[in-house]
Amino acid sequence: MTRPPHSRRATRAPRTGPCGPPIRAWRRAVALAALALAAAGCGVRGTSVPVDAGGAPARVSCKVPAGDTGTAVPDGARVTVYLVCSSALVQVERTVARSEGTPAEGARLQEARALLTELQKEPSAAEQAAGFSTAVPQNLRVAGPRAGDPADALRLSIRPDDLPSFALAQLACTYGAGAVLGRTHAAVLGGPGDDAPERYACSAEVRTHPDIAQNAGWGDPLPR
Repeated sequence: MTRPPHSRRATRAPRTGPCGPPIRAWRRAVALAALALAAAGCGVRGTSVPVDAGGAPARVSCKVPAGDTGTAVPDGARVTVYLVCSSALVQVERTVARSEGTPAEGARLQEARALLTELQKEPSAAEQAAGFSTAVPQNLRVAGPRAGDPADALRLSIRPDDLPSFALAQLACTYGAGAVLGRTHAAVLGGPGDDAPERYACSAEVRTHPDIAQNAGWGDPLPR
């Protein structure tokens, strides 16, 4: 028996795109092409392959030529200051004017001010060539202890924790190496306010990572 025409399955010819292939295949090709363009021009996929970002920074020696101690000072005293080089603290020898017969407390404060002046100076040409710089602000001032402060305290015109971390580390290490200041490898520093001074140690870790200077645990509060 012959089936009615409406019950037969009609065999349709595949729809074709503008260039001949079936539309489904043509759409797939277009989608793949669009994805390829997006990957090439609109996004960057993370890769473990190193990317050339330009030349590497020039290497610095962090060593000052022998005999260069900054500005010449006749019959001056040699002191050690800590400058910044390659994101660490490195000691540099400087020559400063000798203090004249002053009382012990006066000598301490005079040395503290002389060392601060050295830290605020622009490094010499030889120091700069070796990679040295300083972070200590030009407007910083230092005074002696107040009534109730520890005898070895120094008061800064800026709160220690408000200083750049590298500057605070420079001060702690430079004062900690001062002969008249006791060579204690630490500095007891306070600010202009009523906060009690704190002890800031110049440890090997601080010299290697000066940015830890403002961590809450660095520096033990001292009683008044």
